[in-house]
Amino acid sequence: MKTALSALVISTFIAAPAFAIEPIKGSITYDGPSQSTLSKTPVGSVLQHQFNANGNEYREIYVVGDDGRPVLVNRTIVDNS
Repeated sequence: MKTALSALVISTFIAAPAFAIEPIKGSITYDGPSQSTLSKTPVGSVLQHQFNANGNEYREIYVVGDDGRPVLVNRTIVDNS
């Protein structure tokens, strides 16, 4: 059940490229195509990345694509109050 739910969530994010999130400074994918691939990470794996930029704390979620590169699928601003 957990695997099916994860697959559903991931496919929802991947199926909607029209709503692609642009990377900002601090994002893993900010440097574009020159980024390295995650050759030992299984395709579809979910990664989290948290960083500070522009006075805000961000949390991003990535999914490893077919080519081994992380694909940004979600970004939220963390409320520290």
